[in-house]
Amino acid sequence: MKWKYINRKKLAIAFLFLFLNLAPQAEAAETGSITVFAAASTTNAMNDIAKLYMDQQKDRIRISFAASSTLAKQIDNGAPADIYISANKKWMDYLEFEKMICPKSRVDLLGNRIVLIAPVESNLKQIEIRPDFPLQDYLGDGRLAMGDPGHVPAGIYGKEALLRLKVWEKVKNRVAGMKNVRAALMMVERGEVPLGLVYSTDAAISGKVRIVAVFPYDTHSPIVYPAAIVVNHRTPAVERFITFLRSPAARAVFKRYGFSVR
Repeated sequence: MKWKYINRKKLAIAFLFLFLNLAPQAEAAETGSITVFAAASTTNAMNDIAKLYMDQQKDRIRISFAASSTLAKQIDNGAPADIYISANKKWMDYLEFEKMICPKSRVDLLGNRIVLIAPVESNLKQIEIRPDFPLQDYLGDGRLAMGDPGHVPAGIYGKEALLRLKVWEKVKNRVAGMKNVRAALMMVERGEVPLGLVYSTDAAISGKVRIVAVFPYDTHSPIVYPAAIVVNHRTPAVERFITFLRSPAARAVFKRYGFSVR
């Protein structure tokens, strides 16, 4: 009886020791590290949202910002992203076609506007956006900074609008195509160009530029920012964060930076 008692006692201690050692591991399994690839135009809002989230959760958020096209191609080539946020549907469609995202996780997250901006000290007044408006005259001897219209979403929307307005052919050789929309913003901030075509949210974060025109909705396709989980990256932590992106707290941040929320 004494031998059985001793063994039972040892067994109980062993189970207790095992539980105490596994408990931190179980807690660690509850948390995770999340890598988000997000369109450059979401930089300020996403940084604020990530901080807000990490104040509430033990998950760690890392965000890589670039042009949506650049990020999509990186993901297609195996870059370790968990969540992708694009500034247009085209590049999300591309990844879905390549079976690189979880289709059921895809959501339309945000909306935006495209605008013309000038350096804050510019003499340019408000510009009326209408068919055949003389954009080339407003440029003078300078260039129009915008995201590369061949692949950067803001540039794609901008080119589409200028084509519909029958202005593109007159300015296409005066375009300074940039690697992303934030690079176009910086060109205007530095006074290197007289005008830039960016999102309204980009203009809103800078005290060095001002909006001189807003493009009407009917001049281009709807600006939609879809988000999705990258295939084989659907973990509890990733699910938590993509759900948080649609929470009232995150939506309030997006609105503060001028995005429309969906």
